[in-house]
Amino acid sequence: MTHPERVLYRTGPIVSGRLVRLLPGYAREIKIGQPILVAVLAAAGVGRVLAAALRSGGGPRRSFRDLRKAPEFLVTPLRLRDTVGRLCEVEIHGHLPQSALEPADQIVVYVRNQRDADLPPRVERIVNVTTGQLLTPRTPTLWSHLGPALLVQAFLGLLVIGAVAAIAAIT
Repeated sequence: MTHPERVLYRTGPIVSGRLVRLLPGYAREIKIGQPILVAVLAAAGVGRVLAAALRSGGGPRRSFRDLRKAPEFLVTPLRLRDTVGRLCEVEIHGHLPQSALEPADQIVVYVRNQRDADLPPRVERIVNVTTGQLLTPRTPTLWSHLGPALLVQAFLGLLVIGAVAAIAAIT
């Protein structure tokens, strides 16, 4: 009777070895803290009032419910056999080009532990020694989810609130 080989979650900052395989990817949501979202939306509301006074009309607005729904990102488990011969698993968060990694490629992976100790370490960078490529997966963030327009409005709102507070402090 054969037993499946045990998969290790390496905790070191660097793991090097040969790529065994990329497992099928799945979607995971980014958690968004509601207090941060409320603060940004409140400041953006003040900025939106200022922008509406300066011009007519406005772009499409997303509801609080839409903004509270977290963005999803692709998670691809990657298995590699390290230099000692142990099977290790790490997770790639975000997208990489299809042809960036092939089975049997010699790779060096820079990892960071995740908050949840039950999850494999997260890939920060991959150096594909076989092809000479440096790969950096990019995941969405809270700021990219909110979008530049809302963030500019929030910045304007903070400026207005700061100016009003400064004037109130002077008088």
